[in-house]
Amino acid sequence: MDSDEIGELFGDGASVTESAGGGRFARPTVDVPPERWAEALRIARDELACDFFDWLSAVDELPGGFAVVAHVYSTSRLSGVLLRAVLPRLAPSVPTAVGVYPGAAWHERETHEMFDIDFTGNDALTPLLLPPEFEGHPLRKEFVLASRVAKPWPGAKEPGESEHTVSKRAPMRPPGVPDPSEWPGGRT
Repeated sequence: MDSDEIGELFGDGASVTESAGGGRFARPTVDVPPERWAEALRIARDELACDFFDWLSAVDELPGGFAVVAHVYSTSRLSGVLLRAVLPRLAPSVPTAVGVYPGAAWHERETHEMFDIDFTGNDALTPLLLPPEFEGHPLRKEFVLASRVAKPWPGAKEPGESEHTVSKRAPMRPPGVPDPSEWPGGRT
């Protein structure tokens, strides 16, 4: 099926990019409006025979918001499609995919926990990977990786250095990380 035929299946508001990936693993990418997320997954399952739910996650696009991405695959046609919906930074949410692909439940829990994206209709978005006392959403780009600032890297070389590096560079704070002396209760 070519990208025009796929675009017609998903209807108004959807756009199709020729392919994601490369070579024999290339697959079309379909951008859909957030409110049509679950419907787009149903179309992929029913019209494109995508009977295998592969994965779902998100990408922090900073000022552009978040892109929720799912890959589904047809075991009979040996082809897949990448579905994507762009969400705003404030109160990002899409309808749950669990009614279409029950295997999406775990992925939605992880994406909710790591990015704070809501999947409306999924009442089981309980913490999955982080301890209960953890604060924040570590895959958001504004999340401060304080450990890299608070204590030195334990390895012999800084990340990115190799045996060909002559001098050790001075540790630098990642962009957006305040000086530890500026943290509430931070060290001086």
